[in-house]
This record gives sequence, structure tokens and C-alpha cells, in this order.
Amino acid sequence: MPSAARTGAGPAPPRRVPLPPLLAALCVVAALCVALLLSLVCGAGLGASGLSWGEVLRHLWAGLSGGVISPDEVAAYTIVWELRFPRALLAAVVGAGLSAVGVAVQAMVRNALADPFTLGISSGAAVGANAVLLFGALGALGIWALSAAAFASALCAMILVYAVARTAQGLTPLRLVLTGTAMYYGFSAISTLMVFMAERGEAARSAMMWLLGSLAGATWTSVPIAAAAVLAGLAHLAVSARRLNALAMGDETAAALGVDAGRLRKELFLLAAAVTGAVVAVSGAIGFVGLMVPHAARMLVGADHRRVLAVAPLAGAVLLIWVDILSRTVLAPTELPVGVLTAVIGVPCFLVLMRRRGYSFGGGA
Repeated sequence: MPSAARTGAGPAPPRRVPLPPLLAALCVVAALCVALLLSLVCGAGLGASGLSWGEVLRHLWAGLSGGVISPDEVAAYTIVWELRFPRALLAAVVGAGLSAVGVAVQAMVRNALADPFTLGISSGAAVGANAVLLFGALGALGIWALSAAAFASALCAMILVYAVARTAQGLTPLRLVLTGTAMYYGFSAISTLMVFMAERGEAARSAMMWLLGSLAGATWTSVPIAAAAVLAGLAHLAVSARRLNALAMGDETAAALGVDAGRLRKELFLLAAAVTGAVVAVSGAIGFVGLMVPHAARMLVGADHRRVLAVAPLAGAVLLIWVDILSRTVLAPTELPVGVLTAVIGVPCFLVLMRRRGYSFGGGA
């Protein structure tokens, strides 16, 4: 065997040893946690009203610790603590919820193009929201009317989709996708007709903003309700991660591994409907987050749902915080619909992901 010196060949270049999957996932989670904290601070600090970062941090600390502020700082404190920070928190909650539900729905129907809106729940919620915004329904509930109507109509849509899709064999992926898609178009048509029939003016504009997604109505009273629904959904999905891995491989494989695919699909359907209804009730219809983020998470940490469910909610939270920041700063003081910006960002990203070699869209495409 000739030596390297005799043949003129240099030493072999060092090979990069990839991190173990678990360690790589932990690094991604840690980075996203730091990014989430920084994003929340930026969400409270960035806006049409220019405030120094020292003021922002001081007011955030005063709100968190119950500190005292001077009378001349009340206006700035209100902007940071009462307007911007709950909005940033709600964006994080909605982004995490939509991303987690996207993971669940894609496993449930084994379809790479599935997202929380595939089931028709969001368009069902829009019907109730439009009834409040355009015709003053449930006026006796005051500030809770919009959320209550949207959530109630989302539950009605869930019951209708379930009743139509269910067969003697249970909930099958194809029937769920077809039924949800049909209901989505049906409820969207009803919402459009409601806007068309209503009197033009601020109510119609508010309805269109809600249909396109908006976090402008975020308050400290709306954050806990949505957060409770999302945290409960995340806890259930975390416990069910191994069963999701089995379900994603097909019903026969799941049965061989001791997983009742029909029962799990029913659980996931109820969870997806409840969480989607809760977040859509406070944010409107925000698309592409539940479709794009699960694929990005799989690209980072692989297809194991134990890792995907740790990464996707954090990534979705960070993404929606920054999309919301853009929505209120790009054309300030005019505010852009959040759903429009998620589509503008999501479409090219999704097309790039489709062109990426080696990515199989969770094995379904």
C-alpha cells in the first residue's frame, strides 16, 4: 500500500459526524425557546409608537413584578403591557396551537397537504363570527359574543363533519378529507353571502379582517382561554406521540403495534376541532401555519412525532409573533391581515420545500 507522501495524495478531509437525533432535537428546542423569549420582547417593543428598549423592558418588568410606575409613564406602560404584550402572547398561543393541530391532522388523515382548516372547522367558526360582526347576534354576551359565537359554530361544524364522515367502519382518512373540504367550501360560501348581504361599512370591514386573520382584539381576558385549550391539546398529543407514529404508517401497521386506529382518529378529530375552534375564535382564520410548520419541523428533527411535537409548537409560536409584528409595522398605522402575510410567506417557503431533495413530506408524497 503506497503511502500518502509517495502518491502525492493529501490526508483525507475530516468527516462531519452528525449529532444523534435526540441531541439535535434538544438543540433545536433550546434555540427555539430562546427565540421565543426574544420574540415576545420584540412583540412588546415594536410598533407604530416608538419606545426605547429600556422603556419596554422596564414596563414589562413592572407588569410581571407588580412594580410601580410614574404618572407620566402610564401611556407607554399601557401600550407595552395592555396592548402589545398580550397580543404577542396570543400570537404565540395561536401559532403553537395551529402548528400542533397541523401535526395531528396530517397524521390522522395521512395526507401531506392536510392542515387545521381541512376539517372545515375554521370556516364553520367564521359563520358564527360573521353573525356577531354583521348582524349583532349574541349581543347580550358583550365582549364575549364574538368568541362564543365562533366557538359554538365551530363545534356545530365539527358535529356535522363527524356525522357525515363517520361510517360503520369508523372515520376513514379519505372520507374525513373529502367531507372537511366540502364543508369548508360550503361554510365559506355562507360567510361570503353574509358579508354580501350586510350593509357596507365598518362592520363589513371588520368581518373581512376577521376572515383573513387578525390579532388586533387580543386582551388579557382572551389569552388564558386560548392558552388553556392549546396546552390541553399539546399535553394529549405528547402522551399520544408513539400512537401517532404507528398511525402515520397505516391502519394495518398500527393494529399490528396494538394501536386502535379508529379510536385514535376519533380522539384526534375531537382534539383538532376543539383547539382549532378555540384559537380561530380569538384570531380569525389564519392559514398556512398548520400546513407549513409541521413540514419544517420534520425537516429539522425527522418524522418521529415525539420530536416533531416538541419543535412544531415553538416554531409556530415564533413565526406568528413575527408575522403579527410585520402586520402592524409594514404599513403603520394601517394594519395588514395576518392571514395574508402567512400566505405570502408560506407559499414560497412551501414551494422551496417541495423542490428540496431528500424530503418526502412525511412519507406521504
